Amino acid sequence: MAQPRLAVAVVTMGNRPDEVDALLRSVAKQDLVPDRIVIVGNGCRLPEFARRLDLPGEVTTVDLDDNLGCPGGRNVALARLRAFGDVDVVVELDDDGVLVDVEVFRQVRDLFAADPRLGIVGFRIADERGETQQRHVPRVGNADPMRGGYVTGFLGGGHALRMAMLTETGDWPAEFFFAHEETDLAWRAADAGWRILYAPELLLQHPRTSPARHAVYFRVTARNRVWLTRRRLPLPLIPVHLAVWTLITVLRTRSTGGLRAWFGGFAEGLREPAGERRPMRWRTVWRLTRLGRPPVI
Repeated sequence: MAQPRLAVAVVTMGNRPDEVDALLRSVAKQDLVPDRIVIVGNGCRLPEFARRLDLPGEVTTVDLDDNLGCPGGRNVALARLRAFGDVDVVVELDDDGVLVDVEVFRQVRDLFAADPRLGIVGFRIADERGETQQRHVPRVGNADPMRGGYVTGFLGGGHALRMAMLTETGDWPAEFFFAHEETDLAWRAADAGWRILYAPELLLQHPRTSPARHAVYFRVTARNRVWLTRRRLPLPLIPVHLAVWTLITVLRTRSTGGLRAWFGGFAEGLREPAGERRPMRWRTVWRLTRLGRPPVI
């Protein structure tokens, strides 16, 4: 089997120049040279160093007038790569991450070469102390971040996608802006018969953060969860999923303002159009359940 051709995509809002510099330098140190690199300035002009840095492979930079959100910005990068027509796998990296090891791209290439139905590979995310937050482990409960294998989802911070899978499933849900876009894509991939692999040996160092740092986190998270279920779940599972996550949110959230914003977003998700409805098949529900995460949790 021919070795898949690799590309790298990075989306940045231009507010992390030092972090982007560190990320791109870690990309340049990889022992496998990617065929293409696309860097998207999401609602900004890219820092000049991003254009001058001596990166391997063919480098394309894109400046967007508007911030399209993380999924929207990544779709721009994917469109550029698709237009070139010479890439099989794209590695997408958060702009404040760093590849610690130099063989990450080679390992990604080998994983996709070994399994033609492998659609997504998720990286392990760890902070500067080497610790992985539980929310970054794609399994339910207090799961071991070092246990790899097939899973039901992946991490947006560091992952690789097969372009042929995206041709079949479609790209990122740009209207989500941020939050739950990975689950939407993962469920579509699983429903189309593609496998999702969590590979903890592929490490992206990323600062320890809380998703609630975003001012609109609670509202957008709730709205997108409702949209996600309306788009992807069989009708009987929609109220179950939403009831489970409403209870979890009430128990977890300590902020009255946060809860108020969450329920406002929940109502928005019910009120506003959710986009194309393409519910997963029941056999996909069973497959996700066997993998340890039924789509109601």
